[in-house]
Amino acid sequence: MQSIGFDNDKYIRLQSQKIQERISSFGGKLYLEFGGKLFDDYHASRVLPGFQPDSKIRMLLSMKEDAEIIVVVSATAIEQNKMRGDLGITYDVDALRLIDTFTDIGIYVGGVVITQYMRQPAVDAFIKRLDNLGIKVYRHYPIDGYPTNVRKIVSDEGYGKNEYIETTKSLVVITAPGPGSGKMATCLSQLYHDHKRGIKAGYAKFETFPVWNLALKHPVNMAYEAATIDLNDVNMIDPFHLEATGVTTVNYNRDIEIFPVLKAIFEKIYGECPYKSPTDMGVNMAGYCIMDDAVVSAASKMEIVRRYYDTLCRKRNGLADSDEVYQAELIMNQVGIDVSFRQVVKSALNKAEETGDPAAAIELPDGTIVTGKTSNLMGPSAAALLNALKKLGGMNDEILLLPPVVIEPLQKLKIENLGNQNPRLHADEILIALAISATTNPLAALAMEQLHKLKGCQAHVSVIVSAVDKNIYRKLGMDLTCEPIYESKKLYHK
Repeated sequence: MQSIGFDNDKYIRLQSQKIQERISSFGGKLYLEFGGKLFDDYHASRVLPGFQPDSKIRMLLSMKEDAEIIVVVSATAIEQNKMRGDLGITYDVDALRLIDTFTDIGIYVGGVVITQYMRQPAVDAFIKRLDNLGIKVYRHYPIDGYPTNVRKIVSDEGYGKNEYIETTKSLVVITAPGPGSGKMATCLSQLYHDHKRGIKAGYAKFETFPVWNLALKHPVNMAYEAATIDLNDVNMIDPFHLEATGVTTVNYNRDIEIFPVLKAIFEKIYGECPYKSPTDMGVNMAGYCIMDDAVVSAASKMEIVRRYYDTLCRKRNGLADSDEVYQAELIMNQVGIDVSFRQVVKSALNKAEETGDPAAAIELPDGTIVTGKTSNLMGPSAAALLNALKKLGGMNDEILLLPPVVIEPLQKLKIENLGNQNPRLHADEILIALAISATTNPLAALAMEQLHKLKGCQAHVSVIVSAVDKNIYRKLGMDLTCEPIYESKKLYHK
């Protein structure tokens, strides 16, 4: 079992209290910018073992009578078909997913804001879709000279051009499918419009990482840098907070760089700024809920290696450059590790060298490592998965959970009827076959009962796996890495 290093219940309790205090300090209404992922925050759950991926939403549920949600999507992201890498869906589709999820749990969604709107055809099509679904849509426009031309930004030609979002709750949560969506600008635009209407309101930021009261180079904060290499985020000492209070805290470059502008905007709207620093703006209590620093440090180092492999594979796919790889290597060096810290890497590579074909390795909850090799029947990801289930179920490794008589008809279907060239079964096909076999085979049923134990397990494959295998491992809650090598020399890879 993975050790717990984070007190999730304490986190939810302290976070709720802090937000309520901030609402009161602004006279009863707060626009809360939610950084990171509101749902499915798997990065936080990986680096803070004990943190639940739905912790933030559970915290909001404790305040749901006073809260409403505004989802922000950048028109540029829609136009570019920007994807959420962890879910494999575009930002516009994820906006719909977020609305459904909030609605299902009883939190009111006030609408969707389209930022950077310039009548892009793909964006107008999305707006029409939202209109047809009965979802309110608000358009926010680019502002010339943003973010430095404060005089124009805080005027009828700046924020004044944006459509005003009608809100009814004391806590308005501004969230988005991903970074760079325009959440802060949406909050500030609302403050401008509320002030003109005589409505008292404030702004705060809920950003889990970096953790402001941990050391600059703490592995948790370094893991955040590793996760945001593509955004060029860098952790920094907050100079404004240090000057104002004499206390050393950690923030990141974008918030520190924008703070003088943000301060000027606040002063333009209200005559004064309620915050002395970017750290002051935050309501993050995560640092107070770490109960075992050694556990979270080890988990964060594992995440840093995982992000390094992710960067290598993105570079192989043309989605990252060499500078990002160098930065990922530098982060590993700064926390004193290399890829050997991730033990499944060596096991997978050794198995691949031994067999001469792609191989996979999975580290089970007790630290045991099982491997899987490429065969005529299945790929390494599927083979390792079956072997892991056998090990977890206490079965002999020689047992054939799925004999050839079960697998071969599926291969025939793939080749002769579905037009596939590769007869080997993927992880999803293996699990379906196993589920069907479980109705008559007690050992297959026993193997199916072990699936939940794979959550949190580490896995590595000696080649870049298919999207299907990657998705299955993700759904099972496994942390997968791959060598940046394609199994074949073809130019097109599914």
